[in-house]
Amino acid sequence: MGELLKRVNHPRDLKNFSLPDLEKLAQEIREEIIQTVSRTGGHLASSLGAVELILALHYIFDSPQDRLVWDVGHQTYAHKLLTGRKEEFANLRQLGGMSGFIRRGDSEHDCFSVGHSSTSISAALGIAEAIARKGQAGKVIAVIGDGALTAGMAFEALNQVGHLERNLIVVLNDNDWSIAPSVGAFSSFLSRKMTGSFFLSLRRTLKYYLRKIPVIGETLVAVIRKFEDALKGFITPGILFEALGFYYVGPILGHRMDRLLETFGNVKNWDGPVLVHVCTTKGKGYLPAEKNPEHFHGVGPFAVETGESQEKSKIPSYTEVFGKTLVDLAREDRRIVAITAAMPEGTGLNYFRETFPDRFYDVGIAEQHAVTFAAGLACEGLRPLVAIYSTFLQRAFDQILHDVCFQNLPVVFALDRAGIVGADGPTHHGLFDLSYLRFIPNLVLMAPRDENELRRMLKTAFSLPGPAAIRFPRGKGLGADLEAEIGILPVGKAEILREGSEVCLLAIGSTVPAALKAAEKLEAGDLRVTVVNARFAKPLDRALLEELSRRHRVLVTVEDNVLGGGFGSAVLEELEIMGIRHLKVRRLGIPDEFVEHGPQDRLRSIYGIDANGIVEEVWALLKSAGNVSLSAKDKDLGLG
Repeated sequence: MGELLKRVNHPRDLKNFSLPDLEKLAQEIREEIIQTVSRTGGHLASSLGAVELILALHYIFDSPQDRLVWDVGHQTYAHKLLTGRKEEFANLRQLGGMSGFIRRGDSEHDCFSVGHSSTSISAALGIAEAIARKGQAGKVIAVIGDGALTAGMAFEALNQVGHLERNLIVVLNDNDWSIAPSVGAFSSFLSRKMTGSFFLSLRRTLKYYLRKIPVIGETLVAVIRKFEDALKGFITPGILFEALGFYYVGPILGHRMDRLLETFGNVKNWDGPVLVHVCTTKGKGYLPAEKNPEHFHGVGPFAVETGESQEKSKIPSYTEVFGKTLVDLAREDRRIVAITAAMPEGTGLNYFRETFPDRFYDVGIAEQHAVTFAAGLACEGLRPLVAIYSTFLQRAFDQILHDVCFQNLPVVFALDRAGIVGADGPTHHGLFDLSYLRFIPNLVLMAPRDENELRRMLKTAFSLPGPAAIRFPRGKGLGADLEAEIGILPVGKAEILREGSEVCLLAIGSTVPAALKAAEKLEAGDLRVTVVNARFAKPLDRALLEELSRRHRVLVTVEDNVLGGGFGSAVLEELEIMGIRHLKVRRLGIPDEFVEHGPQDRLRSIYGIDANGIVEEVWALLKSAGNVSLSAKDKDLGLG
């Protein structure tokens, strides 16, 4: 850890630093972030790009009295290091360690929890309004990225900010460099000077006296205002934000500490809404991340010297298998088009983009629009696929229900990162999709047990006349053999993988391999177990379920979803409809709580949905039913 960083235990410690000290501290922070993330994984490129910006904000403003509200949280590692958490930073994203995102309650400097994009302006406005109503002191600063600003929610918030005219500073962290350097440098100079106290005083005084001139005073003020707006609009994108009621400042060079300090120092005491446009470089200070910011946006452990991943495996990920299979199917059917919400590489649609660029759509961080856009495409005979992470598709629930399923349109939803995802934690676990999708009419809902079944489900989805959703896990597959000819599954039909008696394990998706391993352990204790791969959460295989209930006294459902309204609940509902009451049922899944961050295998073990957890629950269920008795031998055989 750098010597200057060691001296920072609270943001107020920065007040004694000189400009050269702050610039050196920025480099020390970058080094700390790179070294830590190379071991733990994390959101590297965004955090490297925001170091000077965060330093300047903490230098000028007084957290926690001044509230810093972050968007998503990808860029906040420097914020964590500067707010008394540098010793904990080594355990970033580790089980029991520091969250990779901002969590309200983790620190007095974290005033709002984040994880999903485009929420900062709405939250900051709510905080600013509450502060004003209570008569409290403190500025509120919302930091939002240019990508997050593509979401409709951000513009809804901007619109209300302008309407309420509250004291709120919005910092636009623009790391796309859409403005050429020469124009940016000139505009930065102009905007910095226009924020100075002398200019503001002159501006206000001039307008005051002009208004005193009879007849033509207001006209002259309007002319000056139009000239000022025209000048700024000619060289900056500020005219849009000015129309929404903000005073626009920028673009500012985001790695020039002197310019950041001057600008934030000037706008700190302004009244009304202000938007400060800051241009940064994603991955700044680490060449591999600067060259490939998309890859280093969220990255696993890597070698610092080369940037090469430490996670090497010849087995392809579910995401890769999905992406390449979609390309194969699109070659056969020209109606297939693909849509992503700003995550082509993360969802595997980069393969489709490279092969069929004219059939690929990236709508930005706008999940609601993506779904309804797909519905419009489907209305005219195309076969759209919408690929969005499970946790992010939650944002488009009404559009799925109303615009797609109500009209029974053939839109395919690919839900990557379903189930437990690991180190990204509670805002990113895909533990709710079976619950929030299962009850929607017309929707077919599937989950594959391996990569080959994922391919089958994708082809099956495109063969249907109405909507379908496929949820699949994060990470590497099982190494399953992939069929040369992709088959189509019979809709609503499960498959028996292992025949037994007395106990039936009915699993879905990524929990099926764990159920098979559990059955092997239980068989060592002379307990014959049936294992069923449900494949479909909707519709359920009612005929098979009725048959299983006749042949077994105990049924255990297994899912990587919350238990409330999930797959197990669907099975119970179906049994109730069929009037089956003799069957003893136990549901295994995630209880009514948010799951913290940690390794996927460890979290599955904690929640009892791995092989050992299933064995323990089966034994407990049998014991409660009075079917077996526990002995030392049983424990050795895996029953206890």
